[in-house]
Amino acid sequence: MADKAYEPRLKSEYRTRIRKALKDQFSYTNEMQIPRLDKIVLKMGIGESVADSKKVTAAMADLARIAGQKPVPTKARNSIAGFKLREGMVIGAKVTLRKERMYEFLDRLITIALPRVKDFRGLKPTSFDGRGNYALGLREHIVFPEINYDEIDQMWGMDIIVTTTAKTDDEARALLKEFQFPFVVAQA
Repeated sequence: MADKAYEPRLKSEYRTRIRKALKDQFSYTNEMQIPRLDKIVLKMGIGESVADSKKVTAAMADLARIAGQKPVPTKARNSIAGFKLREGMVIGAKVTLRKERMYEFLDRLITIALPRVKDFRGLKPTSFDGRGNYALGLREHIVFPEINYDEIDQMWGMDIIVTTTAKTDDEARALLKEFQFPFVVAQA
């Protein structure tokens, strides 16, 4: 992204509309109090890698396609004989997205990937951690448009953690609602 004039759609929307809406809703006195997205972490666990190390390479390639940057392998901390797992063995991969890539990924997640999830009824509004961070899990990574269904040999699930600068869950929920997160509406 060498072109400095380019700005992701959600980033410009945050700067123009969302900041003002949050400032009005929570009546912040300082611009730095307004919550913003900090980072998005994508994690993929590959338990089958114990039996076949080629699966790690395929999963990391898929995660790199989804995120747009190279993933870092995650390794086992302890040996567990029952699972035939040795310390230091690669059992997953993760990517941390920030700045433009973070906004681009969030846009693709909300507008393309989540609507493609089978039997999708919305995201749970309770999946916050108490400090303004939101976590969601996907059962199949094939919902992303970068993954060619015909080329994959196996489907993996993935966790997506959205980290915000919000101090409370309510502030983070309001921020993500402004970003059009499809939260389930609680029924009475």
